[in-house]
Amino acid sequence: MELPHELQNNSTNHGFHEGTAGVSALERHYTVAELSKLWFFSENTIRRLFTKEPGVIKIARQETRIKRGYTSLRIPERIAQRVHRRMQGIA
Repeated sequence: MELPHELQNNSTNHGFHEGTAGVSALERHYTVAELSKLWFFSENTIRRLFTKEPGVIKIARQETRIKRGYTSLRIPERIAQRVHRRMQGIA
């Protein structure tokens, strides 16, 4: 499985590298739907892959009597690259 062009580490990533401490606010962040389309996996599969992954941003809304709880994920590019390499057996 080849890494999509959007996830390849190139000069357009504004100088962010795997070793950068913390998640940079300017780094490209993917939604579950975006990675699902890029990797040809279901959104449920992407959510399972990244829910417990360190460095993924989780925005949660608590459940109330009227509305269900919901968690939105934003996946930094370097985390997506790390998981992709691990899935290929390279990491």
